[in-house]
Amino acid sequence: MVPKKIESAADIQEWMVTKLAELLSVEPETIDVEQPLESYGLDSSRAMVLVTQLEKILDVEVSPVLLWHYPTIEALSQRLAEDCEENTYDTPNTSVTSKFSPVVNLQDEAVLDPRIYPASSSFAFTSTPDNVFLTGATGFLGAFLAYELLQQTNADIYCLVRAANIHAGKSKIKSNLEKYGIWEDSFEPRIMPILGDLSQPLLGISQEAFEMLAANMDAVYHSAATLNYVYPYSALKAPNVLGTQELLRLASSIKVKPLHYVSSVAVFESPIYAGQVVKEDDDFKHWEGIFLGYSQTKWVAERLVKIAKERGLPITIHRPPLISGHSETGIGNIDDFINLMIKGCLQMGSFPDVDYMMDMSPVDYVSKSIVHLSLQKESLGKAFNLQHPQPVPLQDLVNWVRKFGFSVELIPYEEWQNQLVNISSSDNPLYTLRPFLLERWSKEQLTIPDLYLKAKRPFISCEATIKALAGSNIVCPPIDSNLFMIYSAFLIESGFIQMG
Repeated sequence: MVPKKIESAADIQEWMVTKLAELLSVEPETIDVEQPLESYGLDSSRAMVLVTQLEKILDVEVSPVLLWHYPTIEALSQRLAEDCEENTYDTPNTSVTSKFSPVVNLQDEAVLDPRIYPASSSFAFTSTPDNVFLTGATGFLGAFLAYELLQQTNADIYCLVRAANIHAGKSKIKSNLEKYGIWEDSFEPRIMPILGDLSQPLLGISQEAFEMLAANMDAVYHSAATLNYVYPYSALKAPNVLGTQELLRLASSIKVKPLHYVSSVAVFESPIYAGQVVKEDDDFKHWEGIFLGYSQTKWVAERLVKIAKERGLPITIHRPPLISGHSETGIGNIDDFINLMIKGCLQMGSFPDVDYMMDMSPVDYVSKSIVHLSLQKESLGKAFNLQHPQPVPLQDLVNWVRKFGFSVELIPYEEWQNQLVNISSSDNPLYTLRPFLLERWSKEQLTIPDLYLKAKRPFISCEATIKALAGSNIVCPPIDSNLFMIYSAFLIESGFIQMG
């Protein structure tokens, strides 16, 4: 039962307990208001459900960031009650966001531990590594990086994984590769799970085990990161920034070995770059205006990698954009931003009519490129932009889905936003993404719609990357009807998109 009028922290707490119990399909009596919400497995999508429902009841704009600053029902209820008392309901739709979105000085955050220096000034590059260390093998891109390393090298792959034991860790990695259709039984003896945690000092590995890895690895591939469009920088700093620092420590210790870091084109999200051409060797000094926590962590982490380079560590940097499915099988991550947007717009029957160029790159192109480039001595010290070299307008996607039998229309962005606001069913994936898609973070901040739907982005040049790939037979597949067909077939066969 939802209180008809919220008047106190107790009312808010009662509502949240009831709603959380519904989301988790448990009895309200089992919910402990003093336990962190994440202990109940509340992911960002379910958190959005709570946020959007609270907005309706409280008649204020509730920042999802509150779920980080006040992680328990008890604390969050008290904080919201105080805000409602301040607003006294006299001004509807008052934002309570700005208090919880402090501007982080990213330049001040980019400080690498002074103890991280290459153990030796001598370094012998090898294109035939025997042992490599990989993070992210249980993720999307990381799974394909593991596959390409197993294909392009004879190395054993030591994979950082969170698991109860070695057997569970290997099963977790195997299951992930199976999910994407890239598992082969011959991989079994070459995959070595390393139990640990990216967010912990020394990656959650014992000092002795850390030193053994540092002495025996020939290269380090760092792909893992926590991608969350809700959490602020402070929530993502440990895995994304401090985790990168620990990988730099591993690469620098005992035996110097190259670190191949998977960054992101998100490092260029400062509005200062809007409309400009940014190249692989751009120093990307500007961080002002980057307000998405994930993008902030990627900016700082890449700066740490560059500091390590200045100290003498051999590195390569790889910046993918949004990553789409495999260009031949269509298999991809159905929970990524691209697929959720497409599914949601199909259910709405409309796409926003915006000047947006689709520049996502297929995962096989990205993973093949990273591994190939990492095995070339000439790549050391360089960065590579893995942006699609021939982006196409959103209109092409809309035309394609129409040909495929879907009835959709292009409507003005503001009208599309209004439709988004009126979505009432959590069956539409855009329901849980509404606080993320609507311009609610604050009037001063560059929003996600600004970045991804209004083309206020830089032009990412990948000319140097294409030149470096010349002669490798690695070519980014065009975004055309053939690729759309492959992706559509997968999404329909998987049941993610329903026909009719």
